Amino acid sequence: MKVIVVEEGVRTDLELERAVISIGRAIDNDIRISSSLVSRRHCRIETGPDGVWAIDLGSSNGTLLNGQKIKRSLLNPGDTLRVGKATIQIESDEPRGGDTQQIEGWQAAEAALGELGTQTLTGEAQRERENLRVFARLTRELLRETDLGKLLRSIVDGAISLAGAERGFLLLDESLPAVLDGSALAIGDERGERAPLKVRVARSFDREDIPIPSSRLSSGIASKVIESRQPLVSVDAERDPRFSGMASVEDLKLRSVMCVPLFVSNDKGSRVEGVLYVDNRLQQAAFQSDDLELMKLLGDQAALAIRNARQLSELRERNEKLTASARKIELLNEQLGRKVRDRDTELAVVRAELGRERGRYDYTAIVGASEGMRRVFHQLDRIIESELPVMIQGDSGTGKELIARAIHFNGPRKHKGFVSENCAALPDTLLESELFGHTRGAFTGAHRAKKGLLEQADGGTLFLDEIGDMSVEMQKKLLRVLQEGEVRAVGSEERVKVNVRIIAASHRNLEALVKEGKFREDLFYRVNVLKVDLPPLRERREDIPLLAEALLARAAREANRPVPVLPREVLAALVAHDWPGNVRELENEMRRLVVLAGGEVRLEHLSQSVLERRSLTSASSSAGLAVESGSIRDAVADLEKRSIEAALASCNGNKSRAAKLLGISRFALQRKLDKYGLGSEGDEPDLSDAGEPLDD
Repeated sequence: MKVIVVEEGVRTDLELERAVISIGRAIDNDIRISSSLVSRRHCRIETGPDGVWAIDLGSSNGTLLNGQKIKRSLLNPGDTLRVGKATIQIESDEPRGGDTQQIEGWQAAEAALGELGTQTLTGEAQRERENLRVFARLTRELLRETDLGKLLRSIVDGAISLAGAERGFLLLDESLPAVLDGSALAIGDERGERAPLKVRVARSFDREDIPIPSSRLSSGIASKVIESRQPLVSVDAERDPRFSGMASVEDLKLRSVMCVPLFVSNDKGSRVEGVLYVDNRLQQAAFQSDDLELMKLLGDQAALAIRNARQLSELRERNEKLTASARKIELLNEQLGRKVRDRDTELAVVRAELGRERGRYDYTAIVGASEGMRRVFHQLDRIIESELPVMIQGDSGTGKELIARAIHFNGPRKHKGFVSENCAALPDTLLESELFGHTRGAFTGAHRAKKGLLEQADGGTLFLDEIGDMSVEMQKKLLRVLQEGEVRAVGSEERVKVNVRIIAASHRNLEALVKEGKFREDLFYRVNVLKVDLPPLRERREDIPLLAEALLARAAREANRPVPVLPREVLAALVAHDWPGNVRELENEMRRLVVLAGGEVRLEHLSQSVLERRSLTSASSSAGLAVESGSIRDAVADLEKRSIEAALASCNGNKSRAAKLLGISRFALQRKLDKYGLGSEGDEPDLSDAGEPLDD
């Protein structure tokens, strides 16, 4: 049984020799339809003694026969089943539908075969019968083939077989896509005038491609057929007066040649869209007039098949473009959604910070709303307009350079340069060259003169990070520059005036270093005029949720990934950690979570040090807590107790604020305080704020 399935413009021909054919979305059906409108077991086709029946299997959207919904119905020739968006037809072995010329050609060939079958076959009749059999087979192949490249090859191979030729060529309109690399050839007459046809397929009798087709056929003969719009056959091309003067005929030593035009009809008439060309260089009179008639019929069939395949190819290309466009739109929507989520996160951070007093300058690059950070912002408000040196004191990773940038870009020097250098990262010789500059040849490797950072920052700000790690000798040289306001490059006698505001930073206690003789006292008083003390992250735990959200959004944006959700239990674990590396450690933790977590961060995604609620510096002293416990319940209880203690400490004992920070109700917090013996007298639970407590 031949079944024709057409789904989304793609036709599939199936030969199924079964009494029952199942149809549906499930993969084990005989005919699988992928549309979501089709049920897993949609319908079936049964062949019985009384005919072929279509039976619906209780599908959701029903089975349509000629537009009418059915339960069970007998199928007649020409009926069409519709299942979802697919159409199904049951065909006999004879071709149905399609172009009238294709059907007539098929029927004529079959009728001729039938008539010959009743005659006594002579040699000529035997050849004619064989030709018709080949033509019938070719017509059937042309009807079935939809791939343009395979179709064109089948046409040329069929023409060679039908005519008994040595070689065959197919020339088509140059607007068609080429199917063979290097086979394109512009056809012109002997004067070299171009015609809009190119060689698309060149084949030999052994079904192999002919390389370099531009030198293998007579372009003059092809041009003559195009101009005259008439088929042509020659029994001896070299002696044919029609081809006299054609160098290609002599060069190729052509004997028998046959060439027919391929016509395509439209509203304005017909035009030549291609040429089918076969030849035989070894045998004279290889082609006769009846071969030319048969080749003309094949040309008509080929032109229609090419037109259909071309239209189908265009439809497939459009579908691919639409699919690619839909995918691109989907990706753009994902990116837009990710950006919207990032902006929402940033806006939430901004709203939370705007709800508190931060100061009169722009400190948006610094995330923080705790009491400690508000003191820092108020301190910055007073020193920004000043030109005096500033010393920023704080642990490593607290964001000292961010504070220095805020001072510069909010102050009167914001239109000049901001230059920074880490004094602990370079040895004395390199640090001196970086700060003061050097002349060409001042030392080995000084191939050209270089301005120092002090000169580059003239009129602006020079930020010296970790100034406490600078050697005493370098301190002496820096002090001289700050006292005199002049800088002399290494290897030069010339002094250059500079006007630079110095902002220094150190995680070490400079006063203690002065007492120990490791830092010059006079330099200390030069750089420590205005002082900003940055609190470590463990002393401003209220800022940890804001910082975590902001840093997670930034890390996700840099990695081009969606921002994971931070649940309350994860935020509580982050708040409870001491963060010895301060904001830098928290930033690295957020980058890890972007890589490890999916849509939501879970506790197991956190670093082990965060899960244990202990800093890396004190890991050895508390490593036995979880091991000694030996119980998950005890470990969870210990974790919960530490989170509550940390929240109460960060909120100065205010239970309402601590409960809000932990993401639970005040009533639930009071229950846990009683459970762990952490409650204090004089602060009774507020039942009006009671909510659903967390599971113990």
